[in-house]
Amino acid sequence: MAQLIVRNIENAVKVKLRRRAQRHGRSMEEEVREILRSVPDEAAVPASGLGTELARLFSKIGLDSDIPELKGYTVDPLSFER
Repeated sequence: MAQLIVRNIENAVKVKLRRRAQRHGRSMEEEVREILRSVPDEAAVPASGLGTELARLFSKIGLDSDIPELKGYTVDPLSFER
């Protein structure tokens, strides 16, 4: 098995990593291994645009027609004054 040494990690990162490992019931070292194992899986998923992601998320709600595009419309800012 290969070894990897990472130096100069910020204390805040180490604390977050330790907490994450505790949440998953693993040692910090095993947590890092799991994170590194998951990277190739994430890289294999092609990045898509926001519209594509929204369409995927809401594809099962039963829309019967397309949602009109809103390019060119102006949006008036909200006023929080009373």
